[in-house]
Amino acid sequence: MVESMAVVRRHLADVIDRARREETPTITTRRGKQEAVVIDIQEYRRLREVADNAEEAWLNRLADEAESEGVEGAISLEEMAALLRAQQD
Repeated sequence: MVESMAVVRRHLADVIDRARREETPTITTRRGKQEAVVIDIQEYRRLREVADNAEEAWLNRLADEAESEGVEGAISLEEMAALLRAQQD
């Protein structure tokens, strides 16, 4: 479901109930541009876990590749994760 910010503001309780009870996300728009999504907290937690697991798997794969190639100056998994998190901020 896609609704303008004005509609979401007027019906926020309904938007939240719809996300929670019906598991229906609402994409909010401002001046025709998609800005945010209202989703159930359990779905948000599930998506964060999926993203975190995917990031960890990717970092592990990079570390394994670097180790197998014996790359000079390779950095640790922890250093790689810190660099990626810094780029996200």
